[in-house]
Amino acid sequence: MSANIKVMIVDDSAVVRQTVRQMLEREPGIEVIGAASDPVFAMSHMQRQWPDVIVLDIEMPRMDGLTFLKKIMTERPTPVVICSSLAESGAAATMQALSAGAVAIITKPRMGVKQFLEDSANDVVQAVRTAARANAGRLAARAATPQAPAPKLSADAILGAGLGSGSNMVRTTERIIAIGTSTGGTQALEAVLTRLPAVCPGIVIVQHMPERFTAMFAERLDSLCALQVREARHGDRVVAGRALIAPGGKHMMLARSGAQYTVEVVDGPLINRHRPSVDVLFRSCAKFAGKNAVGVIMTGMGDDGARGLKEMHDAGAPTIAEDESSCVVFGMPKEAIRLGAVDSVVPLEGIPEAIMRVNR
Repeated sequence: MSANIKVMIVDDSAVVRQTVRQMLEREPGIEVIGAASDPVFAMSHMQRQWPDVIVLDIEMPRMDGLTFLKKIMTERPTPVVICSSLAESGAAATMQALSAGAVAIITKPRMGVKQFLEDSANDVVQAVRTAARANAGRLAARAATPQAPAPKLSADAILGAGLGSGSNMVRTTERIIAIGTSTGGTQALEAVLTRLPAVCPGIVIVQHMPERFTAMFAERLDSLCALQVREARHGDRVVAGRALIAPGGKHMMLARSGAQYTVEVVDGPLINRHRPSVDVLFRSCAKFAGKNAVGVIMTGMGDDGARGLKEMHDAGAPTIAEDESSCVVFGMPKEAIRLGAVDSVVPLEGIPEAIMRVNR
């Protein structure tokens, strides 16, 4: 890749094309090489100069964005950022796009889109920079810093550190699997959960994802897995054969009531610039499950979850990190390994067996 990130914008709205082009061209290190009203025009341009990142709408004339995304991932895998209006049908299409290999989502309203995009400029730029670092080949095989960043809070802002009732417990049959992931995680989670048996321990999951997408994501996984998969609700029990996914825009923590585990779904500030945060979930598992939990950290940008996994490790929980060879982005696992938080490093295809092995 050249020094500049080369970006192609594909959207049937002239307003969106112009607004996104202007915000990206203001950024050092980003070069917009073209903007097209539909994928057919885009492909013609891209044959002359191929982009590093594509910003792509879903609903367009002549060829829809989902078809174009699948074509790109089959013929020449390239990181794609979906920029799509939110509607019930649109959300379903966006989940399909994530499954097909899209790296990130920018949600846009059907009205007031120009002002929305201008207000969300930092999010758009960050999505493009994140996508440029992603390994699109690995995404396909499975189907700089933003301006004025928010303060990077730790899990202390939600839950204090320290040992809880779970950390000193003897090992019991009531086990918990905690999984944290981000960029590339939608496909990684599908690969893991579809290979786990219905009798496996209860699972709690944080996948960095916007509001309104996690419920749709959980429904999709539920249709594919032997496990029951659903978006978590406050007070849900964590039981064998069930996987609970933290809702977008909320933090999720493990709690213990007697012999039972439940989840708490709460508001709170961004932790490591995320809500939900993997660190928050992992800390709660260290505190209330201790050696009765298993921690798994998979593909993702940044370091969210690394410190929480170290706390789980120190509390006696077996811990697993996805190997660099299968990660779309090796940020989160790499940082966890650096901190000494990881017992075993396993390629994605080996994670289901690794989880079940430590639960025997």
